[in-house]
Amino acid sequence: MKYQSQAVAKPYFIAAIGLFLGQILFGLIMGLQYVVGDFLFPAIPFNVARMVHTNLLIVWLLFGFMGAAYYLIPEESERELHSPKLALAMFWIFLVAGAATILGYLFVPYASLAEMTGNNLLATMGREFLEQPLPTKVGIVIVALAMLYNLSMTVLRGRKTAINLVMLVGLWGLAIFFLFSFYNPGNLVKDKYYWWWVVHLWVEGVWELIMGAMLAFVLIKVTGVDREVIEKWLYVIIAMALITGIIGTGHHYYWIGAPEYWQWWGSVFSALEPIPFFMMTVFAFNMVNRRRREHPNKAAVLWALGTGVMAFLGAGVWGFLHTLAPVNFYTHGSQITAAHGHMAFYGAYAMVVMTMISYTMPLLRGRVANSATAQVMEMWSFWLMTISMVFITLFLTAAGILQIWLQRISDTPMPFMAAQEQVALFYWMREVAGLVFLVGILLYIGSFFVKGKEVTVSTTATAAAAA
Repeated sequence: MKYQSQAVAKPYFIAAIGLFLGQILFGLIMGLQYVVGDFLFPAIPFNVARMVHTNLLIVWLLFGFMGAAYYLIPEESERELHSPKLALAMFWIFLVAGAATILGYLFVPYASLAEMTGNNLLATMGREFLEQPLPTKVGIVIVALAMLYNLSMTVLRGRKTAINLVMLVGLWGLAIFFLFSFYNPGNLVKDKYYWWWVVHLWVEGVWELIMGAMLAFVLIKVTGVDREVIEKWLYVIIAMALITGIIGTGHHYYWIGAPEYWQWWGSVFSALEPIPFFMMTVFAFNMVNRRRREHPNKAAVLWALGTGVMAFLGAGVWGFLHTLAPVNFYTHGSQITAAHGHMAFYGAYAMVVMTMISYTMPLLRGRVANSATAQVMEMWSFWLMTISMVFITLFLTAAGILQIWLQRISDTPMPFMAAQEQVALFYWMREVAGLVFLVGILLYIGSFFVKGKEVTVSTTATAAAAA
């Protein structure tokens, strides 16, 4: 850690990992409800568990992005953060608002929650991923604006690099596109049209900029490759991500009543969307192969390489499998979509946040890297989580293929619930893989508490490696 104000990243990372654990627990509850329909009913119905699971995903990733920005931008800008106190105040506001929202989902009927929180004044609730009550949405905007002010002032008064500028543009885009969550037109086609301007343009647009900046930052630190080389790669990757991602929004417009031309635009540009993710994979491996030093934090290097591979598989390959309109006609809304979503979110965004935490948390605690014992434990967690996510994706893919055949292609199509009974075996296998994933994240958390011979920042030989 070069600047004292970088310490504000630590509570953001701790909150991110805690919320990630909560997301996994609710994912396991949902997985069991797929095969034991009355599990925890009526205390936690499926629709509530699903809301909590997906909202925790969004919130913990936002905490991770914010923590990464508060660490990365001061170091790239070569100056202290504009206002560490503002960053800490926003942390507590965001954490309390997020916790209150989750508790509201769990203990208040959703219709009553909407009535209590002013949804009759400005109707924003009831849409997938954007179920948050109006006060929570307003709180997210306030937190985002305060963060952007803080980071923008830091960059404006400091050194400008490709990494901190790309990170800043990504975060500004995140905040701007979230504003469409307040627009809820009565026409269902228009509603879905603009709803994707939040959801798609986050995960297949501006979040890719944030991901690219975080990965580039860590690779510079752990490989010692010239900044100019990494920044050229970064510019090419984000250009391809924006070109394909923005127009690729059209693959969500196939069947909602939008004009027919979106089937062509959506298919063509969605087919190109794997390219930037493939470039990230090549980028990560190329930089590590060209490294000019062996960084003592082996676990962070493993997470960085894993991010490239899994992002390409989840967002690229599994996204391409069902993105062309003639294929999507059959696969839309099936378990194929769930398979893609799980691996894409884990591979692209969960793993890049874990990469950043793995690299920065030892530094925030006065070390260059965790002890060898702790790193072995962390690398075990990497393999358990990653392999189990591969199996979750494969089981959901198999369930989706069988579901599509039984429900949509067969000469005697089955009703939805009858088809679900036929694929229940895959849901059970998915649940087992989910339990392995839980063991992985518990190992990841435990690795930060393992004692051993630590590499400290004061050690001359290794301090240079953290520079």
